[in-house]
Amino acid sequence: MVCRSFVFLLCFASMPAVAADPSDGLGPSSSPGESRSAEAERASAFAACCNDESQPPRVFELRIYHTNDGKLIDLHKRFRDHTCRLLRKHGAELIGFWTPLDEKDGKGSKLIYLVAFPSREAAKETWQAFSNDPEWKQVYAESHKDGVLVNRVESVYLEPTDYSALR
Repeated sequence: MVCRSFVFLLCFASMPAVAADPSDGLGPSSSPGESRSAEAERASAFAACCNDESQPPRVFELRIYHTNDGKLIDLHKRFRDHTCRLLRKHGAELIGFWTPLDEKDGKGSKLIYLVAFPSREAAKETWQAFSNDPEWKQVYAESHKDGVLVNRVESVYLEPTDYSALR
């Protein structure tokens, strides 16, 4: 069986320039009286700013952590208090973290995040340094004192398309 996927992320709440017009019933406008064309111009400016062609595209990694029952809160605590800082220390650029809204998608049992690296080799070096970090080893062991947090990790390396606003 061959499985092909097309993954994309939309973010409207933090990007008011692309938020829907209230008259279309889809959500708030970016500012009172601003026309859809003005919103489109601001969205285009955002894409141009994030799509700097003078820089080589980064490599992204989409990671999905499937937690054991009742352990998502503990996993959030570990990321909030330790993991994020340690990943940055070793060269990872943390793009964002999400949890599913719907039960069918793993609400309450999944953490999904996106991380960026300058290259695939840099990703490999980052993960190696992170996993060998004595502080990480201590944090990891401590976080498992009441049971293992994660039962499965999915990882997909991604390269941006030529039309991606995030490169």
